[in-house]
Amino acid sequence: MINYEKCLNPAQLEAVTTTQGPVLVIAGAGSGKTRTIVYRLAFLVEKGVVPENILLLTFTRKAANQMLFRAGRLVGRELGSISGGTFHGFCYLLLRKFAGVLGFNNGFQIMDAGDCEEIIKGIRADLNLGKGDRSFPRNRTVLSLISKARNKEISLEKLIEKEVFHLREYIEDIQQVENNYRIEKQRLCLLDYDDLLYFAERLLEEHGEVLDFVRRIYKYIMVDEYQDTNLVQARLARLMASHDGNIMVVGDDAQSIYGFRGAEVGNILDFPNLFPGVQIVRLEENYRSTQPILNLTNNILAHMEKKFEKELFSSRKKGTSPELIRPVSDMSQARAVLSKIVELSRKYPLHEIAVLFRAGYHSYPLEVELNKASVPYQKFGGIKFSEAAHIKDVLSLARMVSGNPDLLAWKRGLGLLPGVGPKTAERLFRAYEQGIHEDLLKFARKNKEFAALRDLLTSLAGMEKEPSRIISSLIEFYRPFLDKQYAEDLPKRLGGLEQLEQIVAGYHDLDIFLADMVLENSDPIGANAREDALILSTIHSAKGLEWPAVMVIDLVEDRFPSRHSMQDSKEMDEERRLLYVACTRAKDYLGLFVPSSVYHRGSGFNQPVSESPFIGELSMSCFQEFRENHLGRLMTPQSSPPVREGPVQANVPLSAYCNHKIFGRGKIVMAMPPNKYKVNFPGFGLKVINSDYLEIE
Repeated sequence: MINYEKCLNPAQLEAVTTTQGPVLVIAGAGSGKTRTIVYRLAFLVEKGVVPENILLLTFTRKAANQMLFRAGRLVGRELGSISGGTFHGFCYLLLRKFAGVLGFNNGFQIMDAGDCEEIIKGIRADLNLGKGDRSFPRNRTVLSLISKARNKEISLEKLIEKEVFHLREYIEDIQQVENNYRIEKQRLCLLDYDDLLYFAERLLEEHGEVLDFVRRIYKYIMVDEYQDTNLVQARLARLMASHDGNIMVVGDDAQSIYGFRGAEVGNILDFPNLFPGVQIVRLEENYRSTQPILNLTNNILAHMEKKFEKELFSSRKKGTSPELIRPVSDMSQARAVLSKIVELSRKYPLHEIAVLFRAGYHSYPLEVELNKASVPYQKFGGIKFSEAAHIKDVLSLARMVSGNPDLLAWKRGLGLLPGVGPKTAERLFRAYEQGIHEDLLKFARKNKEFAALRDLLTSLAGMEKEPSRIISSLIEFYRPFLDKQYAEDLPKRLGGLEQLEQIVAGYHDLDIFLADMVLENSDPIGANAREDALILSTIHSAKGLEWPAVMVIDLVEDRFPSRHSMQDSKEMDEERRLLYVACTRAKDYLGLFVPSSVYHRGSGFNQPVSESPFIGELSMSCFQEFRENHLGRLMTPQSSPPVREGPVQANVPLSAYCNHKIFGRGKIVMAMPPNKYKVNFPGFGLKVINSDYLEIE
């Protein structure tokens, strides 16, 4: 027999041994949630519960198998007869058993995503939708919208208006596709991934004999990650368990971060109302982080209005306080993060250091710095900067400006133009390479888009020392092609182009810029981190993982929280939970980066930004604060340099050059005693700058 009192803390023991009636386990981050489920499985079997009467629902089959394996090792026998798996897998088995009850007399088939897209493709062809319109969303996007609306249980119109408003002109067309898609599935006796849940619900609601059968078989139900269930999954759990059944759900309302794909935090928050007499158990002892880190994460949760109260604590009372670092800009943030990585790598191997961000494109400037410094990394939850199709397009056009002929660049760049295929692109490249300008001119007379590109490339020739002007001109030319090719995710891709303009602003040579951009980290992004690579990850992809050292970047308005979420109080709550998830990944070190300015494409230079409201909520006792001065040094507010008194002592000639963190390299044109200079910055004009903020060459 297992000594449960010795193996579990008091809260875990309560969750494991409370087996009758509904139980809600609020499992704080790092509190041993999986251990609790495993020991409860073992406890039920040791108490004589027949394994066939236990149902374990998780969000991956792998997680269920691991839990059953660990529980089997505890009790010394295999527990394969316990039904364990995902909601979708369980519903499939249920529907297959009772297919005839729902009218599938000859059975049914499950479609994968490719099959679903083929049906969408056929429907669009029949309806003649989007033909010749490159702005019409692709089949995969249409399918995603249909699925998301269904999981959120809202209309397509409401979803599109709220989340992808730039596609609103296609609402009626997409609704028509949705209707025909439903009819076609029914005609062919096909079910998609979402159908499994809704048909199972219909089966249980409309056929009492099936519901009675399920309740007789599964007398003990356990649901993991309950905060990530959608509305229909919660209804299924309630149907199978009834109001007073033996159901235990485990989750953490503070880690509900998948609302964008249909998860409903209200499921866990409302559980006590749906199951009267529920026993609530809170797992608050954290086995991952130091207490200083937990003090900060507890402070984040203190500002949640609707939540289950909990206070995480750790036996690791001592540790470094989290650091709040305020770089001058998002570009200098990349350099500050790199500097911190170098510092931390003296204590931890690279794969034990993670940099987390709200959206994939937020890491682009850092990726460039890492590549320049030859720091290996793996990125999860997004693509690398230079792998993004729209970034590749613009870089290919820039390579066409460069003096070195480049066939691949010409093929990609000219491939954007209507009427230009790979063979034509190669023929034009050969004409350019061999100096046969008549052939280029002849084609330009027939193709106005090629003529416009040829004129632009000619005008940019000789400007290789001004790569910023080149990239800005090419982006302006490229914008109409971007609008047509990537209409469904246009705002995100525009953000990527803004990042590109920001990055190139620090260069004075086109070839060096292009070389840095193509020096891509070649390590594959696999399921597991390599031993010698830094981790870059979106926060959503980092959930459930942990590292000794964690940094969270871009903690400013419009980035974290996102601009879209700031218009909705419910989504703001989810963004706050997202920050909580990010911070609770850290074991020993936590760094929060809040840049003071962000590059803005419209104005062409950095603009001040407000810190994330979640940072403003934090008690100052939760962190150590550092600010980057204009010489690139991190200083505490108390150690700011004293104000210089009297005239400037340095004898700086008026022809000297200087560097500024925001405006770049400039030429001093006038001294303004006691401590200022007038400086001419290319692209920004004349600026009067305090000498403390200038690095004189």
